[in-house]
Amino acid sequence: MPTSLTGVIAAVATAVDESGAPDAARSVKLARYLLDTGCDGLNVLGTTGEATSFSREQRMAVMSAYKAAGLPMDRLMVGTGAAATADAIALTRHAAELGFAGALVLPPFYYKGVPDDGLAAYIAAIVAATAARPIPIYLYHFPSQSGLPWHVKLIARLLDAHRDRIVGCKDSSGDMAYAREAAGIAKGFAVFPSTEACLIEARSGIFAGCISATANLNADLCQQAWKGDQAALDKAVTIRKLFDGKPLVAGVKSTLAHIHGDPAWARVAPPLAPFTAADKAAANAGYDAARAKRVA
Repeated sequence: MPTSLTGVIAAVATAVDESGAPDAARSVKLARYLLDTGCDGLNVLGTTGEATSFSREQRMAVMSAYKAAGLPMDRLMVGTGAAATADAIALTRHAAELGFAGALVLPPFYYKGVPDDGLAAYIAAIVAATAARPIPIYLYHFPSQSGLPWHVKLIARLLDAHRDRIVGCKDSSGDMAYAREAAGIAKGFAVFPSTEACLIEARSGIFAGCISATANLNADLCQQAWKGDQAALDKAVTIRKLFDGKPLVAGVKSTLAHIHGDPAWARVAPPLAPFTAADKAAANAGYDAARAKRVA
């Protein structure tokens, strides 16, 4: 199944209201801004989008809001993985009906140490339930969070079983050796590391691009890097490093509040907690300093 998703993809943040529920209007506004300022695409309702903090109904409502706003669905993938297979099926079906370009699927993350047969059955159930309206499936590899890897041997097994549906992988492990090995599984298998630091290497064709949380903050620089600008890449990575060792989602949202002059963006849904005042001040100062440096 061909996929149109390549290049700079932001793992777009989801705004929340005072109750911790999704704020669709703010979320859509940010999505449009990012698409206009450097992103080739967006990953909606991933980790940065706090998907697992929302109910199935809330996630479906957010997905519908992106469609209703007239955003280009062929440039959007959406997280549809869930602990319950029935929820993952419902979310993936909804994504297909709305016309999302891909579904990003976490493994069912509560039970740890499960056999490959169980993970294969989960994917097989999603594929079968969406056969009438197929949507490209990307595997979401984030073992430090999910506790379950899409290891390379399992990916190869899934490709053999569902080659017409499994098209790529988002690798948030930070293990570039894994990313390179996954990219070599099959011709055209689209691997997106989770850092913009890979973008110039990705130009060789080994990766399809990146899906990055900090692309919410530096989409323009990421796009320049994707086109081969090393100075822009260095600047983008400088911004990313502001959050090393810090809660990334809270940090990205705090800095979005700073960039857009909208304090509401600093809100996160439980169980996440807002960025501390000290971390906020340091990140804002670092961001402003990085932006003040010219890129040739």
